[in-house]
Amino acid sequence: MKFSTFFLGLVSLSVAIATVLDRRAVSDNQLFGYATLNGGTTGGAGGTVTTVTSLADLRSAVTGATPKIVQVSGIITGDGDTIDVGNHTTVIGLGSNSGVTGGGFRVKKGTNVIFRNLKLSKSPHPTDLIELQTSTNIWVDHNTFTSDLDHDKDFYDGQLDMNHGTDFVTVSWNIFQQHFKTSLVGGSDNTGDEDSGHLRVTYHHNWFLDVNSRTPSIRFGTGHIYNNYFDNVFDSAIDSRDGAQTLVESNVFNNVTDPIETTLNGGFSNQRNNIFQDTTLDSDLAVGTLTSVPYTYATDAASAVVAAVTASAGAAIVTSLP
Repeated sequence: MKFSTFFLGLVSLSVAIATVLDRRAVSDNQLFGYATLNGGTTGGAGGTVTTVTSLADLRSAVTGATPKIVQVSGIITGDGDTIDVGNHTTVIGLGSNSGVTGGGFRVKKGTNVIFRNLKLSKSPHPTDLIELQTSTNIWVDHNTFTSDLDHDKDFYDGQLDMNHGTDFVTVSWNIFQQHFKTSLVGGSDNTGDEDSGHLRVTYHHNWFLDVNSRTPSIRFGTGHIYNNYFDNVFDSAIDSRDGAQTLVESNVFNNVTDPIETTLNGGFSNQRNNIFQDTTLDSDLAVGTLTSVPYTYATDAASAVVAAVTASAGAAIVTSLP
C-alpha cells in the first residue's frame, strides 16, 4: 500500500471518528422527551444573568416570573429548607464544582425551569434536592446528586421528586448516587384525582449508581425510560404502580435486585432491547399499553449505553447553556 493511500485512509477514519464524537456531543447538549411538548422548555433564555455565591443571594435571584439565568459559583451550604424557584428560570452551576449542599430546590406551581451542571448533596428530610410540585415543563440535565448510605433510609428525602400533577419533565444525563429513595414520581397512592393524566416524564442517559430504590418509582403517570445505566441497585429499580404506564427500552441493568416491578403495586410496563447483567427480570411483568411516545427521539444501542453514560453524565461535563 502506498503511504499516500494509507495516510488518506487514516484521515478518513479520523474524520469519521470526529463526526461520531460531534454527534454525541450535540445529543448530550440537546433537549429530548416530554419537556419538548406543551410549548417546550427554554428556562431563562434571553433573560438577565446573575452570578451568586451565597444562599441569601441564590434565594433572591431565582424568585419571580421574569426570564433569568442564575449562575451558581461554588458550593453553597443550605439551611435544610427549600429554595423556591420562579417561572422562566435557568439555574446552572459554573465550572466543575458548583451547586448546593444541605438544602434543595423546589418549583411549586411553576413552569419553564432548567437545572443544569449542579452538584447537589445531602438535603435532610423533608427537603428534596429537587422537588417539582404542580409544575410543568422542567428540564433536569447534567447534574450530580449525591447523599450517603450511612444514615437511616429516612434521614434524607428524595434526590428528585415530582408530585401533585407535575407534567412534561425531562431528566437527562444525571448521576444519582449513594441514596436510598432516589426519584419518586407521584407522592401518594391517594392522589390519583390530581395525578392521573399528568406526571409525563422522560428519563434518558442517567447513571443510577449504588442506590437502593426508586429509579424511578412512578404512580399514575407515564414514564419513558431509555438509555439509562442502572448500576448496583439494591432493591427495586423502576417501580410502576397505581396504573402507571412505562416504556423501558435500551437500558443496561447491572447487579439490580428487581429491575422492573409492576405486579406488586398495580402498574404496567413494556420493556424492549434492554441488557440484564447479574440481574433477573420478573417473569410476571404486567404488560402495558405504552408502546410509543408523542415526540421524536433516537436511542443508542443498549451495548453502547455504559460507555456513553459513564463518559458524559453528571456535572462538569456540559458547563454552558445549550
